[in-house]
Amino acid sequence: MKTLHPQVAASLGHWHNMIASRDLTELPGLVHPAAVFRSPMAHQPYASSQAVVLILSTVINVFEDFTYHREFASDDGLNVVLEFSARVGDKQLKGIDMIRFDETGKIVEFEVMVRPMSGLQALGQEMGTRLAQYLPAYKTPGPA
Repeated sequence: MKTLHPQVAASLGHWHNMIASRDLTELPGLVHPAAVFRSPMAHQPYASSQAVVLILSTVINVFEDFTYHREFASDDGLNVVLEFSARVGDKQLKGIDMIRFDETGKIVEFEVMVRPMSGLQALGQEMGTRLAQYLPAYKTPGPA
């Protein structure tokens, strides 16, 4: 694997520890104030650290049997791709988290891709049930 920027390596280690414990209470300290979250269910990203924290803190409680399998890094050491598997109800899914960090180790962009469609639909339905009233406030404006 490519070498991560030292601050990114520290933040990623902290991320993995939080995921392992299923406790994201320290996540706000890892997220840049202007971070964005790109959902596999939404065309436009959700903007702000509050949106990123809300979404990730919710999805950790939606996913069952969540496991990371592989990790890839960009040449500059500021971007990682984490392959995962999980279950939502009776639907199995696989996905990747694409995380871009700044040089201080803060998450500036978190993008998720999920397959198959049945797993994505189960995830979208459960996340929608839990967050539908909150997420519209964080939507970035679309192209005019």
